[in-house]
Amino acid sequence: MAGTIEEENRIEMLKAFDKTQSGVKGLIDSGLQKIPKIFIRPSEEVAQELLTHKKQIQFEVPVIDLSGMRKAIVEEVRIASETWGFFQVVNHGIPLSVVDGMIEGVRKFNEMDVEEKKKYYTRDGMRRVRFHSSHDLFTSATASWRDTLSISFSDPADHHVDYEDELPISCRDSSVEYSKHVKKLGNNLLGLLSESLGLEIDHLKSMECLKGHRLYCHYYPACPQPELTIGTTKHSDGGFLTILLQNQIINSLQVLHQGQWVDIQPIPGALVVNIGDLLQLVSNGKFKSVKHRAKTSRAGPRISVACFFSGPDNGDKVYGPIEELVSQENPPLYKEVLLSEYRVKILTTGLDKYRGLDYYKV
Repeated sequence: MAGTIEEENRIEMLKAFDKTQSGVKGLIDSGLQKIPKIFIRPSEEVAQELLTHKKQIQFEVPVIDLSGMRKAIVEEVRIASETWGFFQVVNHGIPLSVVDGMIEGVRKFNEMDVEEKKKYYTRDGMRRVRFHSSHDLFTSATASWRDTLSISFSDPADHHVDYEDELPISCRDSSVEYSKHVKKLGNNLLGLLSESLGLEIDHLKSMECLKGHRLYCHYYPACPQPELTIGTTKHSDGGFLTILLQNQIINSLQVLHQGQWVDIQPIPGALVVNIGDLLQLVSNGKFKSVKHRAKTSRAGPRISVACFFSGPDNGDKVYGPIEELVSQENPPLYKEVLLSEYRVKILTTGLDKYRGLDYYKV
């Protein structure tokens, strides 16, 4: 009975927080000194982390220079995708002015008048532009210490409507400009990944892996008790490919490698690339989609922009292991998935509870 009452109280606290439409930054702006219970991780989780932290070995996530010889780059991408599922890229072709403009646009949006910001606050998944705090606020065990502005950029062939006017003016131009550049980089990376699998350069693109993309612009305010909470809980990405831009001030991003959390050290001008669950599925397990998370810090804000390439808006598409990668010696590891059903599973499950490709193993 006590547990039920406690859960009811927690739900009421979540609703009250969500109703403010001011996000985590609103809590900080109110002069908060101690974080609310909804953000506090289970004590056993924190204790386990302190125990494993003492045993760490030093690892470094691969860094790939995209201005080198293509054959060498393809090999580096293959090794990183098979062993880490993560790598950083430098000399990627996106001008520093565009990268800095995107970060500044996100900062301006989050620091503008709260009443203006509330116009975009919604949990309606059909909205192209959404501002919220923790998309899984009501399904996860712990609320995440971050606010998010998400912007959907559909493929022009699918939508003949100019929806730029829907974007907040504080980050409208910077988002549109960054979107164009990051899509071009995504196309280049998909070509390298196709070749890394021994396929034709346009194979993954022809599967519509690049069609439509969404920017998730995360704002992590400084936290008065960072050891008790998490910015983004551990998870793997559900799409094909993620390209992450982050400001260089705070080191918070970690990837799970060989059973331990490894810091991804920010490199000026670099972007972080990671394999998503769908790419692991279509590569029949050759490429790895791995767990990662974002810690909180007393310093802040940390700003990051994740671009998710998750396939076409139309959910009728079916994905399974690529035929050329399957044989008698390498039978399919995963079932075929209908994109619409796959997305529903992700969106209705908390990040901390979602089991990724475990649902689709043969």
